[in-house]
Amino acid sequence: MRTYSIIFLYLVLIVSFASCDFFVSKTNAKKDNPVARVHDHYLYKSDIDSIIPKDISGNDSILFVSNYINQWANKQLLMHKAKYNLSEEKQKQFERLIKDYKTELYTEAYKEAMISKNLDTLIADSVLRNYYNKNKENFKLNQDLVKLRYINIDLNYASDNNRRLQQKLIDFDEEDIEDLNDESIKFKSFSFNDSVWVSTIEIYDKIGPLSSQNKEELLKKENFLQLKDSLGVYLIYVKDYLKRNDQSPLEFVRPTIKQVLLNQQKIQISKKLEKDILDDAIQNKNFETYD
Repeated sequence: MRTYSIIFLYLVLIVSFASCDFFVSKTNAKKDNPVARVHDHYLYKSDIDSIIPKDISGNDSILFVSNYINQWANKQLLMHKAKYNLSEEKQKQFERLIKDYKTELYTEAYKEAMISKNLDTLIADSVLRNYYNKNKENFKLNQDLVKLRYINIDLNYASDNNRRLQQKLIDFDEEDIEDLNDESIKFKSFSFNDSVWVSTIEIYDKIGPLSSQNKEELLKKENFLQLKDSLGVYLIYVKDYLKRNDQSPLEFVRPTIKQVLLNQQKIQISKKLEKDILDDAIQNKNFETYD
């Protein structure tokens, strides 16, 4: 009851000031003035000062502080009950876990900072290619890939321009590319970047009429397809393809390889950091072992 009496008294003082300015340190106020107590643990005014939002209104600040004090009290009371009911052995076990966790938090934060400072994220293409060549067997495709270009046009536009666009998409010389790019404003969608490997799953999402029934037509090199649905016509030219379990091309796994090399570099930096710290401590007699 005494705990809640202290809380109630403090809230009464807050209401009398009707503003969160009450929590701003005053020259005539004690710096560590307590506002609540649970057994031997105190909550101080300075603790609350640091967590009250600056733009909160007077009424909202009262509710905010009330909730915060009650939450703090509940945690302290639960902690007190837990210590009272838990065995000494269990408490020692928890203390060791807390100590280990604190140590891990500090050391990992420090290592991450040092790794970030020393990590070279610019990996030369020759390094990526060398790793790929040495580990090709580890890079097998788990999906089908294609290189293609396509145009999606509405039915009315297709009726007058289908054959002409089809030929330009197949021949695809410099003049054709220029013409198609100039005309692309009239297309519903298109892609002329046939130098990039793309998952067939992505293609299915972009080209509605594609399905498992015409999948074999999609996986044919230098093949032209024309597909239609109720919304328009798709003109597709498949430049190349790779099937599941084929050797994955370097371009497709380049991001994966880069991440592998960065992870290896992080491990090397971490190991060197630990060794340097240990050697320095021994040299400066900050670390010793005894028989």
